[in-house]
Amino acid sequence: MSIQKVMVIGAGQMGSGIAQVCAQAGYDVIVNDVKQESLDKGLANITKNLNRNVEKGRMTEEEKEATVNRLTWTQAIEDASSVDIVIEAAVENMDIKKSIFKTLDQHAPAHAILATNTSSLPITEIAAVTSRPEKVIGMHFMNPVPVMKLVEIIRGLQTADEVYNSIEDMTKKLAKVPVEVNDFPGFVSNRVLMPMINEAIYTVYEGVATPEAVDEVMKLGMNHPMGPLTLADFIGLDTCLYIMETLHEGFGDDKYRPCPLLRKYVKAGWLGKKTGRGFYTYS
Repeated sequence: MSIQKVMVIGAGQMGSGIAQVCAQAGYDVIVNDVKQESLDKGLANITKNLNRNVEKGRMTEEEKEATVNRLTWTQAIEDASSVDIVIEAAVENMDIKKSIFKTLDQHAPAHAILATNTSSLPITEIAAVTSRPEKVIGMHFMNPVPVMKLVEIIRGLQTADEVYNSIEDMTKKLAKVPVEVNDFPGFVSNRVLMPMINEAIYTVYEGVATPEAVDEVMKLGMNHPMGPLTLADFIGLDTCLYIMETLHEGFGDDKYRPCPLLRKYVKAGWLGKKTGRGFYTYS
């Protein structure tokens, strides 16, 4: 099927990034969020990114204007009635996602694909609340979306081959690299990454080393571009905890048990860079 018009649900860091790359690729994009403040922030974020691209010679002023003009901003989820695909990038919470997909199922056209940017939740379970489970699929972008090339594409139990093929083609048009992954908790990226971050937190919790030392070992010894604790602060410690809980519940294996120090920081409101304090302090 041909995808011309896209709706992105959620105008936060991930949603605005997805909207940006879709608009840059020539798609008409409706960005939806329940809060006007989030829509305003999303537009400001995209404008800042595009201005940087113009300054660095990656795009012309005309291309920037064309990209901005392809974006429409709305608080009305009913506007899904005119799109070919919806990409949901709301908060990582199963109840919220199910509620959104039930509503989208009522308003999106019968042919429309419903995709979720979930980083760890089961696609099959989300699809089950709709009357079109064959048209529901996972489309997990990496953060920051405009920079990172990978998109994990996750089939639910009933996802149709033609839907997978359409999403694979769209991903390539976005100048991303699609990788097919099966529907297991955490998929590949977070099933491998989050236990590493959790183990790094345990080394701090047990007094093995400071956060600075752990990050230095992983950067210099393993050639990682940033240490796991810096990365955890960047992702958000609340998000790390939620994904570890999803892995722990999904597999029932204690090797995925979240570190108590991670829980303590989240309870303290130390969520990382976004709150100014995590394993490091941000001014």
